[in-house]
Amino acid sequence: MGLDLSTSLGNIKLKNPVLVSSGTFGYAQEYKDLVDLEELGAIVTKSITPKAKEGNSPPRIVETASGIINSIGLENVGLDRFIEEKLPFLKGLTVPIIVSIAGENIDDYLTMTERLNDEEISGIELNLSCPNVKSKNNLTFAQDKNEFSKIIKRVRGATSHTLIVKLSPNVTDIREIAQAAEAAGADAISLVNTFLATAIDIERQMPKLGNFTGGLSGPAIKPIALRMVYEVSEVVKISVIGQGGIMNAEDALEFLICGADAISVGTGNFIDPRTSLRIIDGIKDYMKNKRINKLSDLVGSLRV
Repeated sequence: MGLDLSTSLGNIKLKNPVLVSSGTFGYAQEYKDLVDLEELGAIVTKSITPKAKEGNSPPRIVETASGIINSIGLENVGLDRFIEEKLPFLKGLTVPIIVSIAGENIDDYLTMTERLNDEEISGIELNLSCPNVKSKNNLTFAQDKNEFSKIIKRVRGATSHTLIVKLSPNVTDIREIAQAAEAAGADAISLVNTFLATAIDIERQMPKLGNFTGGLSGPAIKPIALRMVYEVSEVVKISVIGQGGIMNAEDALEFLICGADAISVGTGNFIDPRTSLRIIDGIKDYMKNKRINKLSDLVGSLRV
């Protein structure tokens, strides 16, 4: 019997559980000469906003112990140019395409969702957890449960596309936020986004980032992300995408065993663009060695 690596995110059927994370893989076309895109489980695009954004002032990326802090500020081409210039290439792929969207208010999310309704995409990821976008209470939307739920409910009512909600780890109880997303109509949850962080240049006695704070990602956050994925998978029935410091197959397997239905590679793409493909091969090898024929038998197999 052959290996069955298939999994589902809402109505999206994936041939394997390995995605590439929003903001780390551009619009995918940049990687086409480096990676066989058709081998991926799914592609999540760079987060798109209604209008083009230039992003934050540089420096925008600094290296830290076992990770990086980025303060890109959602730099992107805007919805119109994305649909006209970027989406045609993505539509030419057979791999599922999930478009990540971000905004400053409910109207932004609704406008973008309605525009994307007529496009041949597999799903929409609501980026409600970018540290650079605040709600009226000076929190990210994913830290403000009322605004968070309101946006998800309104978007859910405006589209039949599979709806994935990206959670922030910068909250008191990630389980409460995940349950709110499920109750509001999310088909799947993606976690975690980056941790709010900063770095200081001691010679100049100044921040290393132009924006002072940014999002910490990479291997440094994996143990915390792993704990959060386990906690969330225990309290929701919808699909869970695990991410945060996944650099190799062993990392990915930890998330799957903890209950993630799929995993997403972020910072690893910067180090080796083929990281995701190596992870797919590593998962296959592990399943063969353990005589596990179906990925579903591996997901949530943690013995506590």
